[in-house]
Amino acid sequence: MLPSASSSSAAGVLPPLPENRVVLGCGGLGLDYLATVSAFPKPDAKIRSTNLMVQGGGNAGNALTCAARLGLTSRLISKVADDALGRSLLAELEADGVDTSHIVVSKEGNSPFTYIIVDDQTKTRTCIHTPGNPTMVPEDLSRPSLLSALDGAQLVYSDVRFHETALVIAKEAARMKIPILLDSERKREGLDDLLNLADYVVCSAKFPQAWTEASSIPSALVNMLLRLPNIKFVIVTLGEDGCIMLERSINEGPESEETDVDNLLESLKQGVDHDSVLPTCISSKSVMQLSAAGIGTVSGMLLVGTAEKIPPDELIDTTGAGDAFIGAILYAICAGMSPEKMLPFAAQVAGAGCRALGARMGLPQRTDPRLAPFLH
Repeated sequence: MLPSASSSSAAGVLPPLPENRVVLGCGGLGLDYLATVSAFPKPDAKIRSTNLMVQGGGNAGNALTCAARLGLTSRLISKVADDALGRSLLAELEADGVDTSHIVVSKEGNSPFTYIIVDDQTKTRTCIHTPGNPTMVPEDLSRPSLLSALDGAQLVYSDVRFHETALVIAKEAARMKIPILLDSERKREGLDDLLNLADYVVCSAKFPQAWTEASSIPSALVNMLLRLPNIKFVIVTLGEDGCIMLERSINEGPESEETDVDNLLESLKQGVDHDSVLPTCISSKSVMQLSAAGIGTVSGMLLVGTAEKIPPDELIDTTGAGDAFIGAILYAICAGMSPEKMLPFAAQVAGAGCRALGARMGLPQRTDPRLAPFLH
């Protein structure tokens, strides 16, 4: 059957896929048992779920599934057991086009899984995680397998799980001059070593101040760029409040203006269009000398991105929203998107994922009409 005129024209307006679109990820993979409840249970209470779903999860598994649906060639390094859960995880990834050939399958032990309680009232989720056993160690990844996984990669991503293995991958990627994106959700063992090799960082709202002990998020971002000279940009995700991005500039120019980064953030927030339903982005426009009291000054641009305003009756579950955001950032870097385009695009992808239960059910395909305006 020939495609309809409308579908042909919709596909025709999409830009071509990035020429270099292989991304390699290392990190968490597991099975999620998601139960929605009308209200979170009190201690010793017995309640019934209003909905139940079982699907793949884990930060790296989710982010690379998102990237694959957007058209990237995703490869994942992780570890599961040779059990029903592990086989289910591999099959689900393969159905989404994720290359699982570098995932280690242990003959013994158990695959990781997580119980997730989704509160219908607050739209929050509570996770109870059971790690996989035995855990992944560098010896699980042979040198030939590592080089094969990195072959042709445009970008390497890690969520800091299996930090020793992730460090081996990151060191080889750095030697091969392959950029590295790090998901800094919280302070973890081995994180600092990976941060020193990273080119891009996406972190949670609490991480920058927890890591730097700075008095504000903008000051913490300045601190991070000063302490991590390889970092090109750092993004802080703020849930429904959007995100903040600090991009380093190497072309500061002789007339660069110095300004307080906290004051600049407040000024940018005043320019946000609060009536816009779709994600938007406001930037400082020009490169500035951004200063943080008691910390120092860095040359760069500050950007504020908004989240999609999802109607309450469409908001189902925020599980994996941050992973979807990162999957879209991986695509944006490969596609060479400007920061002003990248942040709204990633927010739109994350918003789409919040309209279904679980981290993957709502992840959009590249051909989703909701993404078309953000891909140009």
